Amino acid sequence: MEAIRPGVDATGAVSAMVLAIGQPSFPDVLIDSLRTIAGVGHCMVFTFADQRSARCLLSTGNIAIGPDLGAAYSEHFHTADPNREAIFQRAKAQHILLPNFARRMYPRGYRKLFFEDSEIVDKAATAIWVGDHCTYVNFYRTAAQGGFAADERQRITAVAPVVAAIVARHCQEHAAVADPADKLASLFAAGGPLSVLTAREKDVCRRILDGFSSEAIAGELGIALNSVFTYRKRAYEKLGIASQNELFAIALRLMTAPRPLN
Repeated sequence: MEAIRPGVDATGAVSAMVLAIGQPSFPDVLIDSLRTIAGVGHCMVFTFADQRSARCLLSTGNIAIGPDLGAAYSEHFHTADPNREAIFQRAKAQHILLPNFARRMYPRGYRKLFFEDSEIVDKAATAIWVGDHCTYVNFYRTAAQGGFAADERQRITAVAPVVAAIVARHCQEHAAVADPADKLASLFAAGGPLSVLTAREKDVCRRILDGFSSEAIAGELGIALNSVFTYRKRAYEKLGIASQNELFAIALRLMTAPRPLN
C-alpha cells in the first residue's frame, strides 16, 4: 500500500498494526496508527454472532467512558444501532463499509449516551464477517477534535478493509490465548442457558466452576452457607440439572461449540 498523501505514512501505520497482532500492545498501536492515518480519536470494536447479542472486544483512545459505552452497547443499545441492518443483510460478506454518520439515524436515548454524554461528534464504521462472527469496527471523533475532514474520511474509507481484517485477526488470536477464567466469566454475560439465572445465582455457579467449595463461596460472597445451598439449588432447578458435573457439562458445551448464525 502506498501512502495516501504526502505526510501520511499509511504503509508504516498498517505495518505497525500487522506486527502488533496478538500482542498486548495492539490497542495502543491500533489507535496510534489510526491517528496517523486519519486523526481518529477513539476506536471501539464489537462482535456479533447472531442478532440477539453483541460483545465489546476493544475500546481504545480519548473517550474516558469508552469501556462504559462498550458495556452499554453490548447489553442493550446494539439493538438500536441502525448499522445492524446492513451488517446482517450482508452476512458472510468479506467487507462491509457502513453509511456515513448522521445523528438523525439514531434513537434519542442512543444519541444522548453515545454522542452527547461522550461528546462524540463524528464516526465512521466498517465490518467484516469471518466464519459465523462479524467484527464491527467504529472510528470516532470527539468535540475537541471536530468532525472528520473530507480528506480524513477519504483516508479512513480507503484503509477500512485492511484495518477490519487486521482487527478481526487480532481478536481471533487474542481469544485463542484468552485466560480460561475470562472465557468462563463471558458465559454468564453473553446470554444463552445461563441468562435465566439471577445475579447471585450466577455468582455461586461461576465459583462452583472455578473450583470453590461451598464454604469458600460463602466467605467470598459474604453470605451464609445455607444461602449458598439455596442459590445453588435454585440455579440447578432453572438449568434442569441436579449435579455439579452437569453444570460443568453446560459450561464446556458453551465454551467449545460454535454459535449458529441466525
